Amino acid sequence: MNPQEHNMAVLGQIVKHIPKKLIEKLKNRYKIQTRSFSATSHVVAMLYAQLSHALSLNDICDCLRFHSGYLSQIRDCVPPSRNGLAHANSTRDSAMAEELFWTVLAEIKQKYPEFISNGRHYPGLPWRFKRAIHIVDSTTIKLIAKCLDWAKHREQKAAAKMHLDLDLKSFLPNFAIVNRAKDSDPKMAWEVCAPIRAGEIVVFDKAYVDFDHLHHLHQRGVTWVTRAKENICYEVMGQQLSEEEIQQAKHMWENNIFMGQQPIVLSDCRIKMTANSLEKYPQELRLVSACVLINGKSCAMNFITNNFDWSAYSICDLYLARWGIEVFFKEIKQTLQLADFLGTSENAIKWQIWTALLAYLLLRLIGWLAEWTQSFRRLYTLVKGMLWSRRNVSELLRLALLPVDNKPPPLRNEEQLLFDFWWQFCSKTKIWQNHFFKNQFSPAQTGQK
Repeated sequence: MNPQEHNMAVLGQIVKHIPKKLIEKLKNRYKIQTRSFSATSHVVAMLYAQLSHALSLNDICDCLRFHSGYLSQIRDCVPPSRNGLAHANSTRDSAMAEELFWTVLAEIKQKYPEFISNGRHYPGLPWRFKRAIHIVDSTTIKLIAKCLDWAKHREQKAAAKMHLDLDLKSFLPNFAIVNRAKDSDPKMAWEVCAPIRAGEIVVFDKAYVDFDHLHHLHQRGVTWVTRAKENICYEVMGQQLSEEEIQQAKHMWENNIFMGQQPIVLSDCRIKMTANSLEKYPQELRLVSACVLINGKSCAMNFITNNFDWSAYSICDLYLARWGIEVFFKEIKQTLQLADFLGTSENAIKWQIWTALLAYLLLRLIGWLAEWTQSFRRLYTLVKGMLWSRRNVSELLRLALLPVDNKPPPLRNEEQLLFDFWWQFCSKTKIWQNHFFKNQFSPAQTGQK
């Protein structure tokens, strides 16, 4: 398979999945003033920063200036100056980048419904659940305290925080908020979980436990699963396991006897909150105590839920599937460029975060169209290395999946490329006039046309 020539570089093939007039519409909506450095050029420059893992403004500007010919073919984009890009990040409303991400996601869902349903599934997804599974969690993005007074988290630290609702089946965000790290998780849970509909499932860790909010979800018809805090006060109303089953589970736990990856259920009871929590949550809850395997090590956990119909194993599996959002955060923070920030203002940092999410979405789509089956990190590495290649990106990715022995020879020999450059250079100098050079290294003798 020899990848065909393309009239646009790989970066342009990725950008084409953004609706053509969308950026201009958003620019007008947010009243963003532009001169030579258009809003489209700004978005493409920030996407390039993510896809190339650029570490500074100079990296972005110098590389784009060097490839300005290819860049101009991407919707007439122009390379920015360092000050121009810094000014755009700090003054152009980051809400535009946020809306751009959600609009592109909605367009892709409409255009490629199979991508949402079959694009990627978390390996730990419990397939017996047909309802939508929402994983809610937050991640802290460390910043430099001396430069970022708006993000002061502790005395010597600064951080931003992303609160995310991840659809476990599509492995794409449903809702996200980026703000200061000092805002507590239970407070933000009300806003993050607001779009979740009745009949759906939401899973979060114990940092989000707020019985007022949990009761609100219960009244809305949302099924929730979380871990119980160590200091909760409750009264046991009934045990759903027999004494024999409890003793057998304790024996298996003490002797570290596991049936594959299946958890050991130590207790499954109905409880009612006491003290102040009773006023916040007057209905009964379900408390499941189990010993689970995490990275080959046993760990005892207590889970609480408002569902009494599922088996205790299903409760455990649902919570363990929460690890999927940690995988997502790793791909966003460690694979893409969210370690070195290109600005210090809140607006500039939000621009970088939202364009990172946009780059992730576009890469996932490119991989799905190319029938990519390897890790996201490998996909990113390959795309990063061929951003300016004028070959069909899907064919290049399929080529990378072929066994080593079946790969065709390189498109052009490196030695031949070097000779081409040398020949063009010499042909424009006085060396061309040298009779010996003409006789010994003429195009006719070297196979050049």
